[in-house]
Amino acid sequence: MTMTHSAAKPARRRARPGLGRLRLDASSGTAVAILIGMVLFAFLVPLLLGPPNAMGDLSFGTPSLAHPMGTDDLGRDVFTRFAYGARSSLSVGILAALTASIIGISVGAVAGYSRGIVDIVLMRVSELFQVIPRFFLALLVIAIFGSNILFIILTIGLLGWPEVARITRGEFLTLREREYVMAAQTIGQSKRKIIFSEILPNAMPPLIVAMTMQVSSAILLEAGLSFLGLGDPSNPSWGLMLNEAQQFLTRAWWMAVFPGLGIVVTVAALNVFGDHLTDILNPRLKGGR
Repeated sequence: MTMTHSAAKPARRRARPGLGRLRLDASSGTAVAILIGMVLFAFLVPLLLGPPNAMGDLSFGTPSLAHPMGTDDLGRDVFTRFAYGARSSLSVGILAALTASIIGISVGAVAGYSRGIVDIVLMRVSELFQVIPRFFLALLVIAIFGSNILFIILTIGLLGWPEVARITRGEFLTLREREYVMAAQTIGQSKRKIIFSEILPNAMPPLIVAMTMQVSSAILLEAGLSFLGLGDPSNPSWGLMLNEAQQFLTRAWWMAVFPGLGIVVTVAALNVFGDHLTDILNPRLKGGR
């Protein structure tokens, strides 16, 4: 019994993802720098600024030293709203991705470890969610139940879990047949301990990549909803700023350009970093390219 238990530990250690190998090239290093800078900007700069909806006397003011990103039709400072919008958009992206990941990992772990009828039922439910167009379902749900930011986060998270669930299930189906899992079963470890201590840590590499992609998808989905006027008006986001700017494109280009750049740069950086994580943490995909 002692030999079986000790044999399980080295195998588990060898299977864990080697984050020490996470070396950044020029593109991924730039992406990481952008992401760190954007997070610091989003959560620190608004603390130094006034309220985002404070109106001024200068409407459609061009970018200047006093207003680095100009002012909008109501005289509000675009830079201030951009900073608050960064905080809202990133908060929605991160929290919605966490929601989707928690649900998806839970469902995928149960399906992959249990197999049988439980696996079939859970995967059919996930396929049902995937068949329905995600954006239009979110559009319908928020139009009916309201556009509070917490509800938007929950809606996006509930629509994003199937992808994470299917990846988790695939990893569990593979890892549950490994020697260290069988050894843990032999010495009588509980299913909960096997799932959370033996299998899940080794299933994390592709899940980390999936969670990164969930953040960018959530940011884009929230921006699309806000652009159509379904965002939370009390929490300015980049998508809401684009919605407000669309009727003034020819008169005040800066109202649309800066929030648009914020979305493009952030999502692009997340995707580049996610691709790099795929190469490092999921070598099977790298070898198949």
